Amino acid sequence: MPGSRRPTITEVAEVAGVSRSAVSRAYTEGAYVSAEARERIYAAAKKLGYRPNLVARSLSTSRSGVIGIAITRLVNAFHSELLQELTLGLRKLGYSVMLFLTDPTTDSDPPIDDVLRHRVDALILCAVRFSSTFAEECRTSGVPVVLLNRVADGVQAASVVGQNVEGGRAVAEFLLAGGHQNFAFIRGFEDSSTSRDREFGFTSALHAAGMPAPMVAAGQFDAETAADSTRALLSCATPPDAIFCANDHMALACLDVARREFGLEPGRSISIVGFDNSRPTQLAGIDLTTFSQDATTMVQRVLDILPELLADPSAPFGTAVVPGQLIVRQTARRPKPGTT
Repeated sequence: MPGSRRPTITEVAEVAGVSRSAVSRAYTEGAYVSAEARERIYAAAKKLGYRPNLVARSLSTSRSGVIGIAITRLVNAFHSELLQELTLGLRKLGYSVMLFLTDPTTDSDPPIDDVLRHRVDALILCAVRFSSTFAEECRTSGVPVVLLNRVADGVQAASVVGQNVEGGRAVAEFLLAGGHQNFAFIRGFEDSSTSRDREFGFTSALHAAGMPAPMVAAGQFDAETAADSTRALLSCATPPDAIFCANDHMALACLDVARREFGLEPGRSISIVGFDNSRPTQLAGIDLTTFSQDATTMVQRVLDILPELLADPSAPFGTAVVPGQLIVRQTARRPKPGTT
């Protein structure tokens, strides 16, 4: 039974009837030990209350067993979903997680000193900027990086994203089919690849239909900023009758302003569309029309890439695109029957 003294690897080996090296291999990723021996070792460890010494193991393997996750704006429900999926998935793979929160008011790199002074085996940037300077620091320090829900301009990096351009195009085509004439787009940060690609898909589809470019307002992926931009747009002499927001977090703020401050009825007098299909958008009373991103599938792609990247950080990984779809709910006008 566990006591005040920590049990040793020797005691686990004696109870399990195996060698010390077998116990060590049982707790080392990729090391071979028979299934029967592993089962006896884990049972003995549980009985004794043994926990492997992660620090000692990291010194012998040059691996810490810790993956860093840099993320921002946890008030954004989709980011929280990604973080939960990442944390649970990494734990199943045997990794611990170290969280780095970045400044939500700027679209900047994670604090490089904070990241590199901790011994992380790899870093996952979740909707966080990745500059060439930061990339070089990570490369020099031997820290592989995977980008989730973002790509990096001018930097070679493994990335997993949703269908940003296609999603923006699908939103525009749907709104056009609904008979809208005056369009607006509330963007995130200007240098955010996700916001930029969604805006490009949206605008290009409007141009293809012979429509002018949409009015564009700054949202900075922030609810208050998006609310201010919505007020400005709806106060124009010719206000938009359809607003596409670069993510759901901003779209929810836009929806609230349109309803409460301007007395508009989304789905009739105005259409409001977001991007992500985060959980709050599905609630009764919100029913936000949005283009979906599957958090579970996106995270699984990251988890598939990670072991290969750890084995060979120089491997040429590109960008994996996870399919999504337009989810039509009550905040957007539906096309008339028979409309293509």
